[in-house]
Amino acid sequence: MSNRTLLRLLLNYLIKGVLFLVPLAGALLLIFWIVATIDSALNLSWLIRDETGQPLYIPGLGIVIMILILILAGVIVTNFITEPIYNRLYKLLNRVPLFSTLYSSIKDFTEAFVGDEKKFNEPVLVEVNETGLKKIGFLTQHDLRKIHLPEDVIVYFPYSYSFAGQVCVVKAKRVTPLKMSATDAMKLVVSGGVSGLEHEEMKDIKPSAE
Repeated sequence: MSNRTLLRLLLNYLIKGVLFLVPLAGALLLIFWIVATIDSALNLSWLIRDETGQPLYIPGLGIVIMILILILAGVIVTNFITEPIYNRLYKLLNRVPLFSTLYSSIKDFTEAFVGDEKKFNEPVLVEVNETGLKKIGFLTQHDLRKIHLPEDVIVYFPYSYSFAGQVCVVKAKRVTPLKMSATDAMKLVVSGGVSGLEHEEMKDIKPSAE
């Protein structure tokens, strides 16, 4: 085997190793960072001391505490807080400057993924202009008559390789549903169009009738 052949073989192994390990390591490191941050914040090491009187860190205790807090909150909200009390508390929180904006935004964003009425479950294709440019997004609001836009809808466009996105008001006639799952549509956008079409196919796109 010549040196050039050996070098090409090693380079091929290197590329395949990068393609396999980098996404795996990146996902694992992100999960580890999130779990470690939560565990460290809720570990109660300031309360628990070892034999020498130093703060004692117990791995995993913070995660257990977080899960217990969430379960306890769910039990309280489900069984003890009635709808009138909940609505009154929600109105009270909305009166607090700045906090109300942050709370409402985070609450709506959380409910969009894990609530009873998920918002990012309608992938659509939006015709941006007359040149044929189209963008993939998620239909989040069907009826905008309250803001005097009866012919418009709201579509959320995620950014590629990012957790951010853009909210746009577009004409309903320019929106076409996509025959693919919301998960695959999100993968397709976030990955820059690389993944998300392995098992799903978009249905034929027909222009909406005027």
